[in-house]
Amino acid sequence: MSETFRKFLRTLPDFPSDLPGFDPASAPQDPALLFKQWLDEALDAGEQQPHAFSLATVGAGAGGAPQPSSRMLILKNIDDDGWHFATSRTSRKGRELSESPRAAMNFYWAALGRQVRVVGAVTELSAEASAVDWHERPRADGSDNPDWQLYALQPAEIEFWQASNDRRHVRHRVGPDGSPLD
Repeated sequence: MSETFRKFLRTLPDFPSDLPGFDPASAPQDPALLFKQWLDEALDAGEQQPHAFSLATVGAGAGGAPQPSSRMLILKNIDDDGWHFATSRTSRKGRELSESPRAAMNFYWAALGRQVRVVGAVTELSAEASAVDWHERPRADGSDNPDWQLYALQPAEIEFWQASNDRRHVRHRVGPDGSPLD
């Protein structure tokens, strides 16, 4: 089966020829502005949840060895504190963030062949901000959740990646101030 499956995977399409171009030299210096522009373009392209991202954390695995894990979350905001997301402090990701407060976010918009990767330290935001986020959630029943925590990832690096049909993908790695890292 593995050989057949490998061949099957090779037949699947990569990237279409009509993807948008991306010239980092013409991009806004502020990475949050570029992200917002790409998010708007993902919405226009019909992406259903363009604010969804994969969050990768690291916790202790079997025998105490570091074990990475990832899951899908929703971006809550971007401000001077960082890129916001929330979860229960008692969840696996909440426990992992308590043990090792660093994470990576990855947004992917297939229709445009784009992804944005954000890596950095994670801090807990205030109890008040966490309570507001809990109550703004869809289907919140008005009750409080003292375990709900709003976090901010403070970027050390942000990578904007644009796929190309000819496999000459464009990578634009910047620091939080927009200065190039490559």
